[in-house]
Amino acid sequence: MSHSINDFIESIEDSLITLRRELHECPELGFTEYVTTYKIGRELEKLGFDLSIGKESMISQSRLGKPSEDVLVANENRAREMNVPNDWLEKMKNGNTGLVAQLDTGIPGKHIAMRFDIDALPIFESKEDEHFPYQEGFYSKREGVMHACGHDGHAAIGIGVAHFLHRYKENLSGRFTLLFQPAEEGGRGAKPMVEKGWLDSVDYFLSGHIGIHSLPVGEIAATTTKFLASTKYNVVYKGKSAHAGLEPNEGRNALLAAAAASLHLNGITRHADGATRVNVGKLEAGTGRNIIADFAKMEIETRGETTALSDYMREEALRILKATPILYDVKEEIDIVGFAPSAECDSEWVDIVQKACHSSERIKNVLPVLPLGASEDVTFMIDHVQQKGGSATYLVFASPLPAGHHHPCFDFDEKVIPTAVEALGRILLKLTKKL
Repeated sequence: MSHSINDFIESIEDSLITLRRELHECPELGFTEYVTTYKIGRELEKLGFDLSIGKESMISQSRLGKPSEDVLVANENRAREMNVPNDWLEKMKNGNTGLVAQLDTGIPGKHIAMRFDIDALPIFESKEDEHFPYQEGFYSKREGVMHACGHDGHAAIGIGVAHFLHRYKENLSGRFTLLFQPAEEGGRGAKPMVEKGWLDSVDYFLSGHIGIHSLPVGEIAATTTKFLASTKYNVVYKGKSAHAGLEPNEGRNALLAAAAASLHLNGITRHADGATRVNVGKLEAGTGRNIIADFAKMEIETRGETTALSDYMREEALRILKATPILYDVKEEIDIVGFAPSAECDSEWVDIVQKACHSSERIKNVLPVLPLGASEDVTFMIDHVQQKGGSATYLVFASPLPAGHHHPCFDFDEKVIPTAVEALGRILLKLTKKL
């Protein structure tokens, strides 16, 4: 069996890398992944999966941070120009991207679910000669949007797992649900899928991430710790414009209010019970040097090592964001546009993964655990499965990293894709008692 698995993974490796590169060239932000969803869906259709596309895959009303109507229409038109069929676009209309694929072996057994995130980031990709995607010509062709966190690789891994299930269906029992999730960045896409009910009867849940730690390909971690719970905010301050020289006293300065709030947020007292974070990632204000700024917009996040610590940071941040505008006599509008709780992997996965992968030639070392140290809305899924009596884990698939995640030079060793597919495939066989 081990030899045949190795041969099979080798047979699909090139096609998975080609798919990764296609997705990398056309990155799409959360809830605008129209082309990405279509490409993934077409591959899954060939393999005989039952698909639930777009609006069929989630509770639309549960989405946070949905893009504006203008942004959605522009991206739907872009997808149409890129030959996404109208019947697919209708199912994904209004930012309902992503899909769920199901396969039933017809043999009684466990229900196993896996999640693969598919969205990109608002980052200008590097065009430096040493940046591998630029060297090879598959760098982002969408200025200001980039797969800078490996989600293009995650989508390719998901397709690889689908190929594995198709190939080894006769060796498996039970049923399988693959969730290709939009809008992980910002903590927006998991909750609407959870609320659709896909994970209500799941016995085992797996997800994972490329990179995180710069380690050789072939090392994987069976579990992950230190998921930081997080809340995301869009904040608008509205004041009154005036001539900065002639009558500054008539103005109400939204720019100063936002700047003051930014400083006060970073002064939140840290908590004795664990790590906390706050970041004002974007601030836009004003229209000209001689005009009192009547408008300011901030994009902010807070995090905590636990959900309780995240709640503490959120309440402190909201107190500051509501109090500061009073000092400057401006009005505030505060929208929470994303959220992810903390979570813990089940410890049994260390033994499961180590035993499943012990005979693999690609997987050199299975670490029991690695810390994440960031936020991931997969925690909604982990928590839901555990609350329903199932078991869940989040793996790390190591790769050397020339630059950190969310960096213009981010990239990974593409050999991690077949390594992750093999790891997940072997785990599936182990869980169904066939290996």
